[in-house]
Amino acid sequence: MSRSPHLTVHAPSAVLLDMDGVLFHGDCPLPGAAEMLALLADSPHLFLTNNPILTPSQVCEKFARIGLPKPPEDRVLTSAVATAAWLAQQQPGFRYFSIGAAGLDHALSQVGVADAGAADFVVIGEGPGLDYDSLAVGINLILKRGARLVVTNPDHNVDAVINGCHRILPGGGALVAPFVAATGQQPVVIGKPEPLLYRMALARLEVEPEEAVMLGDRPDTDIDGAARLGMFTALVRSGRFAPSDPWPEALPRPDWDCTNLSEVMNAWRRDCPGLLRSAGRTR
Repeated sequence: MSRSPHLTVHAPSAVLLDMDGVLFHGDCPLPGAAEMLALLADSPHLFLTNNPILTPSQVCEKFARIGLPKPPEDRVLTSAVATAAWLAQQQPGFRYFSIGAAGLDHALSQVGVADAGAADFVVIGEGPGLDYDSLAVGINLILKRGARLVVTNPDHNVDAVINGCHRILPGGGALVAPFVAATGQQPVVIGKPEPLLYRMALARLEVEPEEAVMLGDRPDTDIDGAARLGMFTALVRSGRFAPSDPWPEALPRPDWDCTNLSEVMNAWRRDCPGLLRSAGRTR
């Protein structure tokens, strides 16, 4: 475990948590996940994910299905929900053409109108839907009608568990690439490591960046983006980034670098005991 010297000045009081690779793999909770959530029950916290496929309601149902405490829906912020909120800020009543799973369209449809003929935004998420025809629709909207290209998250590939087997699937960064190549337009990126998703999460918790810690499993998204905003960062090496992996030289190191959630909890009890407010009742 590592610790940043600036912890001697102040400690975080709120937590943003990634989920896949941190709390569970597929439908299997990771060791320590239930205890971690119990310890955070009385602390400001928010579940933050680049994954736009599930709605917040579906994410909450997944928690309950796999035996973890079910959070309220307003504790879950997905890149799809953040994308829809950002678009509504830019242009109330916007029209959109989206490619991705149903969770993205559900979020967009709450604040915008689907219109493949006159969309203001071409929005790319994750999941099935990209084919020759949808690519043609999207690039014509961009090149002929001036639609802006938006992607929910920049991940080139993502981890998934399908029928009990680990799979690597194309992420938002891979799915938006054909639109970039065909149009020359760079997309607006909503998800980590870009700041928009973090800022919406911090605003929902009503805290400043220096008052929050991001707990994640990917140095290139979770840690890099949060550190750039001035947040505390905690890496748990239970997901894509393994305990034996060397740290990428170009990326900032986390305040805590831990093998598993048990190490994270021990580090936080030592360094910022006020963060785990339920600790006295659950230990």
